[in-house]
Amino acid sequence: MDYDGEGPRLPTARGPLSAAVGAYLLGTGPLPAPEEVAAAAAYGDDLQLALYQCYELHYRGFAGVSPALEWDPGLLGTRAALEERFLTALRAGTTVHDSVEEAVGALLVEPVHGEGVSHFLRDEGELWQLREYAAQRSLYHLKEADPHAWVLPRLWGRAKAAMAAVEFDEYGGGRADRVHARLFADLMTDLGLDTTYGCHLDAASAECLVTVNMMSLFGLHRALRGALVGHFAAVEITSSPGSRRLAEAMRRAGAGPAAERFYDEHVEADAVHEQIVRHEVIDGLLEQEPHLAADVAFGVDATGHVEDLFGARLLADWRAGRSSLRVPLPEPQEHDSGISFIS
Repeated sequence: MDYDGEGPRLPTARGPLSAAVGAYLLGTGPLPAPEEVAAAAAYGDDLQLALYQCYELHYRGFAGVSPALEWDPGLLGTRAALEERFLTALRAGTTVHDSVEEAVGALLVEPVHGEGVSHFLRDEGELWQLREYAAQRSLYHLKEADPHAWVLPRLWGRAKAAMAAVEFDEYGGGRADRVHARLFADLMTDLGLDTTYGCHLDAASAECLVTVNMMSLFGLHRALRGALVGHFAAVEITSSPGSRRLAEAMRRAGAGPAAERFYDEHVEADAVHEQIVRHEVIDGLLEQEPHLAADVAFGVDATGHVEDLFGARLLADWRAGRSSLRVPLPEPQEHDSGISFIS
């Protein structure tokens, strides 16, 4: 059967692991050997892209790849080995607070003199840097909320109801034009970026892949449901102030009304979501499953860890005057109706 046209194209390999996984998906080669996985850098381009390819089968798949491979036993075995390498590194690299209260409390304190990516883009970011940021974030935002939806069948009671309420907002409250993934695609259009799902995968850094893969890792494993809740809490708590700075960055750079709207929407919505996640999702989960407290704290702190890695990569490149992308973006072109990309 010909599967061409279903999903984005497979990415360009970044090493033996991702090359082998890609070849297996096309039926042209074997999966990587376990010793190859064990020897790979956990946060490196090759392992992270191989894992991303495995995970993407649970979302929209790839052109030319059979949907049946989503549950292929051999591929699931390889994915498990990749995940073990990744999760071990996450646990080793994350400094975890002693309690959920301490982990969440640390997120509620905004530094007086912030130095993160949103501060940089607000204060001195240029349009080309905003485009690079949006291109990399599109790997998540064009499927925004989807990795978190995996946790819904693993929750019940207060936690489930509250999580579903937040997800309903993320999916536009029943209105297709307000789905957050749609709003991000509109932002990309304002920035002159191709909005095709997955089209910027080859450009994204390993650090970007780490942030997206962690969501899928937590979401696809019932055993990590506490970590997923902690991750989601970290996203929602930090989103409103960060989105405010990014909205200001878009306005200062003249990115366009849709680019501003995406972040303005998150300033308001996520301020409400923060309260729901803290008091209903987390509290509801721990009321029923108090033994998951350490996992929730880990999810909160692991999110900060991987976001710090991604932010450090972006700022190091930008402050050195170089692109943060592996391959360049097409130059935007001005039209009467706004900016469009040159293919």
